[in-house]
Amino acid sequence: MTRAHLPGILAMAAIVVASNILVQHLFGQWLTWGAFTYPLAFLVTDLMNRIYGAGPARTVVFTGFIVGVFCSLVGTQIMGEFGPLVTFRIAIGSGIAFLTAQLLDVGIFSALRRGVWWKAPLASTLVGSSVDTALFFSIAFAAQFSFLDPAGDVTWANEVLPLLGFGPAAPLWVSLAVADWGVKLTLALIALVPFRLIVARVDRSGTLA
Repeated sequence: MTRAHLPGILAMAAIVVASNILVQHLFGQWLTWGAFTYPLAFLVTDLMNRIYGAGPARTVVFTGFIVGVFCSLVGTQIMGEFGPLVTFRIAIGSGIAFLTAQLLDVGIFSALRRGVWWKAPLASTLVGSSVDTALFFSIAFAAQFSFLDPAGDVTWANEVLPLLGFGPAAPLWVSLAVADWGVKLTLALIALVPFRLIVARVDRSGTLA
């Protein structure tokens, strides 16, 4: 790690901390505010990969993972209205989903980095975001994973309701996952704009400031 990598490391840490705080606050019926900040982690990873390479990008990912684990540990000790703010299953799901999805993002980006400029960040973020959503929501809330925390009550998440309020019947956590996934895909497209601008600026100046 060098001084040049510090902005990426600090940005990733800030995103993880902010997302862990904002995920406690609802935005509408199916989302939390954290759904709008967490996808920025993929932008940071892709920028580090494009500018410095896969090695520094992985360093940023592992930094984010460590910060996320710390936030989860703190959350398990803070009691809310219905128990700890972060349950054991949420902590496990969050850590596994983050690390798997981000490292997958790095691998896909590296494989496509020599193609058209938008292909690597878009493909890696779309795949990484999809894997992240599937892993987190299933591990944290699906009844099939109840063995991870038998004492944890996730019956609320498995209540069968119309998907997103109007679709076919599905567990509530599936609606939460679909809504979260939709935001991630939308932000993956929007993030191409700052990705292009920042990379162009670095190409001109030679540094990430």
